[in-house]
Amino acid sequence: MMGSESYLGFEPSPATREEMETLALGDGEDDPFHSSMSSLSAVPATADPLLSPPDMAPSSSFLDPPAYADVAFSSPNGSGSSSGSPPLSRNPSALLNHRLPIEYAKIMVSNPQKEHEHAAGNSLVPGSGTFVTYLITSRSLDAGSGSGEISVRRRFRDVVTLADRLAESYRGFFIPPRPDKSVVESQVMHKQEFVEQRRSALEKYLWRLACHPVIGRSDELRVFLRVQGKMPLPASTDVASRMLDGAVRLPKQLFGEPGGGYVAPQEVVQPAKGGRDLLRIFKELKQSVTNDWGGVKPPVVEEDKEFLERKEKVQDLEQQLTTASQQAESLVKAQQDIGETLGELGLALIKLTKFENEEAMYNTQRIRAADIKQVATAAVKASRLYRELNAQSVKHLDTLHEYLGLMLAVHSAFSDRSSALLTVQTLMSDLSSLHIKAEKHEAASSRIFGGDRSRNRKAEELKEMIRATEDAKNCASREYERIKENNRSELERVDKERRADFLAMLKGFVVNQVEYAEKISNVWSKVADETSRYVRDNI
Repeated sequence: MMGSESYLGFEPSPATREEMETLALGDGEDDPFHSSMSSLSAVPATADPLLSPPDMAPSSSFLDPPAYADVAFSSPNGSGSSSGSPPLSRNPSALLNHRLPIEYAKIMVSNPQKEHEHAAGNSLVPGSGTFVTYLITSRSLDAGSGSGEISVRRRFRDVVTLADRLAESYRGFFIPPRPDKSVVESQVMHKQEFVEQRRSALEKYLWRLACHPVIGRSDELRVFLRVQGKMPLPASTDVASRMLDGAVRLPKQLFGEPGGGYVAPQEVVQPAKGGRDLLRIFKELKQSVTNDWGGVKPPVVEEDKEFLERKEKVQDLEQQLTTASQQAESLVKAQQDIGETLGELGLALIKLTKFENEEAMYNTQRIRAADIKQVATAAVKASRLYRELNAQSVKHLDTLHEYLGLMLAVHSAFSDRSSALLTVQTLMSDLSSLHIKAEKHEAASSRIFGGDRSRNRKAEELKEMIRATEDAKNCASREYERIKENNRSELERVDKERRADFLAMLKGFVVNQVEYAEKISNVWSKVADETSRYVRDNI
């Protein structure tokens, strides 16, 4: 993401930045150029063989650029903020300025502390026995639910659990992705820089969740933020344990033990990739291969043309965002280069001015040194303005990166939809196979005179499997329809918010560019007026 002073690693030269920030641009009594100009006033104009001494009016002190709110939402002529402009966020961690949380007035992550894992006292892996907890402070907007501030301590594992619970309960929604878990976390968690980066990432993640119209009201988020003590949400089962459970169930499913040959209705609402049902994974893999290479149309296909069109538009939007983000990086880098070049030019001219004053033998040299000082001061002022302009440009253009991050959530929601559709297709194929098997069994039994207990028992088992598979198929179909509706509502929401976000980004960016262009132009116009005597008459 973009930073306030740099953009993806582009940093000004530390030495140049320090010199420009500490450079005095005023005309104080202790200014070395002030004494030079005082000495010039005592020299008569006739002593200068080239030109008369200039009328050196004192330059006005340098004014800092306006605040972000004044720049982004004011007209170029300096009038106040226009009506209808989106208000600034109440928390700097909320990245899209005009969008505020629905349920929470404050969410802050602070005070990271290192703690020891009691169960890992004899671990051989360095750092594996310690973890970092963060103090999460929140204040609710709902006075009836206790609006006071509540602080809880959570570790990153709790954040992973929260993300997993949200992914299970809100399939089809564009859930903001959580910060990644570092593969070398145990080695780097002791570094303050890593801890601070994670703290900032967690705060932004929680604000994104709180700003979501559905996730922001969820019980899972409320429990995470408001319930003190150990987080009551059930922790996620690791992949190895899930695969072990699936391996234990697999023989029962393959050998047709009672209850082992079909999927329970409560299990089809979650994707098969969890690992607890290996047979289901194999069946859905077979169905996927059949859909792609079998040449047979699946029993159910994606027929929502509006969704397919929107999906293509989302893919186009992602490509456009990638291109625009690269162009934004180039723009910020170019503005930074201009600012650094002007700063280095100003410093070089100031050093030249100092040399000219120290070695000056004639009044003309002192006058030219004073003029060089004016150009140098203007260059340093312009450099500072470019740095301020760059910082504000980064804040505006960060909207592009926010939407690039949102694309991960969009793809995850579309994957939920595809997974649910594949589950329905697999269950319908299983149901068709069971009906065919039952018909063959009934036809074979009708040719045998008298009853056969084993055949009757087999027929009852087939009927039970058909009934259970039918229930699972109906449950999977309802889940698929629910995910489709969630996708539809989320696409409509993001489309509206995208228009507002990009309009605010463009408005703020353009106004910001115009404001600072005028300031930089005024700096150079003043220098041009003060040095206009060097313009020769063409006559």
